[in-house]
Amino acid sequence: MLIRLYLYLVVSLLLGIGVLHLLPRLGEAGKKMGDRLCYAPGIDLALAYFMLLPLIVGSVFAQWQGVSIALLAEISSLWVWIIAHESLHKKPPANIHGTLSGMVGKWRNHLAVWITALAIPIFWFVRLGEIIVYPPLTWLIKLPKYEAKEWVNVSRQKFEGLIGYDLIWCLYCDWMTGVWSLGSEMLRNVESFWCPIRFYSDKKCENCQLDFPDIEHGWVSHQGTMEDVTKLLGEKYNDSQEQRPWFNHPSRKQD
Repeated sequence: MLIRLYLYLVVSLLLGIGVLHLLPRLGEAGKKMGDRLCYAPGIDLALAYFMLLPLIVGSVFAQWQGVSIALLAEISSLWVWIIAHESLHKKPPANIHGTLSGMVGKWRNHLAVWITALAIPIFWFVRLGEIIVYPPLTWLIKLPKYEAKEWVNVSRQKFEGLIGYDLIWCLYCDWMTGVWSLGSEMLRNVESFWCPIRFYSDKKCENCQLDFPDIEHGWVSHQGTMEDVTKLLGEKYNDSQEQRPWFNHPSRKQD
């Protein structure tokens, strides 16, 4: 049963890959569909097919053993695609993994790359938070809405010279940076709305101010009072605002 499950998942994943490669060759409609799968919400559905659905199917049919089989099927399908893609495309004389392998050592570089894959569940949880947790806040307390497709998308497949191994990892980075950046933007709104108080540790303030600019340009000093905090909230948020972004957001022209 486990072997059949593995083969079924590998075939299903490879068929999915084949469909993605086929879409641009199906005329204008195919190209439009392919483009929609490159940004949210299309990319969420596409990646769920390749990453999450096999795990669900595996767990349903064989519980934890099935999850392991699903992960093996995903890795196998990925390597089949990498080998096929590099075989069908002329390899450029310069490539990312070859250059970095020369710097740090081949096995170190490849092992490090695969270790980064362990973070995939983290990015999925962040993405689910963006989809499930944040939207009610835009209705309840008027935090700003965002077009997820402007953040969560992939486009590095259009870069000339990215083949196989380099391409798949660049697409991974493409996706995760968009997911993380959108999550950070949402968190800036959450922090400034509910907790506009500087940290007691100056070092923490220094470390966090890049992601949370309001630390240095708006939040109340840790030596301040609750009156200072409530006064600040009254100044930054009021009923006339259509949206309530973090204090130094570009949309706050009056600030």
